[in-house]
Amino acid sequence: MVKEKESPLDFSDVMHDEPMDLILFNDEFNTFDFVIQTLIEVCGHSLEQAETCTWIVHYKGKCAVKSGPAYELKPYYDEFRNRNLTASIQ
Repeated sequence: MVKEKESPLDFSDVMHDEPMDLILFNDEFNTFDFVIQTLIEVCGHSLEQAETCTWIVHYKGKCAVKSGPAYELKPYYDEFRNRNLTASIQ
């Protein structure tokens, strides 16, 4: 079953300094290599960190890959969506 992408975050409901997480969800169509490369390119993860996050997503269904205020996470979220990854800011 393919999980639908999360709806965009409504910034009017979020305090701008409140710490949040960028959550990456498992899907059935992106490869491990693609997800790892995306985490390195978009989030600045090391190879080891990207691999660890990818395995967590695979086994647990989701992983917090970056933390910070919502306004800082929004560009990362947007790029994940551009690359057809399922993500949310929570």
